[in-house]
Amino acid sequence: SAAVAEVPADLHYTPEHEYVRRTSDPAVVEIGITDFAQGELGDIVFVDLPKPGASFSRMGVFGTVEAVKAVSELFCPVSGEVVESNAALDGDPALINREPYGGGWMVRLRLSDPAELGTLLDPKGYSEKIAG
Repeated sequence: SAAVAEVPADLHYTPEHEYVRRTSDPAVVEIGITDFAQGELGDIVFVDLPKPGASFSRMGVFGTVEAVKAVSELFCPVSGEVVESNAALDGDPALINREPYGGGWMVRLRLSDPAELGTLLDPKGYSEKIAG
């Protein structure tokens, strides 16, 4: 049986398997894909992320992640402007497999509308979704 995917209690989630983490700056969040998502994708070989300054609306496609088996679009959980993308993933995209909630984060986003965080799934809701 597959290992149970990790769902940290301090994050927000989307049904499309992105997570949102608050940072020390209340206006900035960190976005990545969940442990469940990286497990479904398998070995990640490339990730295409936006440059700082790019703006996205909620559920806009902000990049792609390429695994051996498939290419998946990345959906922005909340609207905002990219302040940083994770340069470490250029040389080591498999960081997403190893540390989806750590070194494998994808972008930091300045929120346009912090209230949108309230539209996301809590850990319980996300856990129920992936339990199917």
